[in-house]
Amino acid sequence: MNEELEISTGMQETEPAPEKRTFAQLLVDFVSVIASSIVAIMIIFTFVFRIVGVSGPSMMNTLHNGDWLLVSAFLTEPERGDIVIVTQPNSFNEPIVKRVIAVGGDTIDIDFESATVYINGEVLNEPYLGSPTTTDELAWEYPLTLKEGQVFVMGDNRQHSTDSRSPDIGLIDENYILGQVMVRFSPVSSFKFFGDYDYE
Repeated sequence: MNEELEISTGMQETEPAPEKRTFAQLLVDFVSVIASSIVAIMIIFTFVFRIVGVSGPSMMNTLHNGDWLLVSAFLTEPERGDIVIVTQPNSFNEPIVKRVIAVGGDTIDIDFESATVYINGEVLNEPYLGSPTTTDELAWEYPLTLKEGQVFVMGDNRQHSTDSRSPDIGLIDENYILGQVMVRFSPVSSFKFFGDYDYE
């Protein structure tokens, strides 16, 4: 019976020693990694997230002057309760941060004497308010029914907010909503995630 045998020569095969890289090569690799990271971060913060600073008291007590927010650019359809960044041209010539109160097809009614907001005939539960809804800017006759593609926004600090109640802001076209506020990351002590708000 023939058997095939492997015969050792008594010498171990050695792998070639890795080529030593020069400082210049290491530096090029390092710069390449950093450049790639910067490009990736720029893409993320251009198409996925934006960083926005809060100016003014109109969203107190939810947001405060000087807060920094992470805003998601992926907002397929605004919903009641969303905190959004609006870029629609206005008398202030700057983006605003407000809360979506009513969306296309909704009927909003406001009783300014009792500071009560109604959506489709139901009293709106608003535990986030910093001040009551008693200020009427006389822009609309209520009840007001929104067309599809429109949203009605208000600040949480109703007596110190210029919003959809005012002709200076008016109804918002959905196409001018930059995105939804997802996180307050600064100041760090006030870090907060803003999920979907439950109006029930």
